[in-house]
Amino acid sequence: MDSNPPFAPRGSHAEVEEGRSFCPKFAADGLIPALAIDATTREPLMLAYMNAESLRRTLEIGEAVYWSRSRSEYWHKGATSGHIQRIVEIRTDCDQDALILVVEQVGAGACHTGRGSCFYRRLVPDAATGGAKLEFLSTELTFDPEKVYAKPPLG
Repeated sequence: MDSNPPFAPRGSHAEVEEGRSFCPKFAADGLIPALAIDATTREPLMLAYMNAESLRRTLEIGEAVYWSRSRSEYWHKGATSGHIQRIVEIRTDCDQDALILVVEQVGAGACHTGRGSCFYRRLVPDAATGGAKLEFLSTELTFDPEKVYAKPPLG
């Protein structure tokens, strides 16, 4: 793979905010957050990170490829589960340091827990503690993660 992704160099604030050149701003760790949302429902599916190469691969193949921070490797979403994310559109914010991937979620879901979305709980203020508690939006699983991610026995 090409180690020099085809992104424009960052220019002035005006060029970044008002221009037509895509010049993503990666954080010091080389990553940019990418929020995947469902193209039909507009519901958030998951938040992951991309580096320049995974973003380049995503643009090349038209499917989401992320950088796994926990495994330190490229992660073609759905390569193991079959639950790929076909890119419909990619948006960036004004200073080009965050992405929204509008995707067609193929398969039963986006979350490794077996749900359609990783965002299956919401925060509810807890007056007693001044903090918050989590409330499930849905407890329904869309697939069995044990079956989907089961590793074949060795030998």
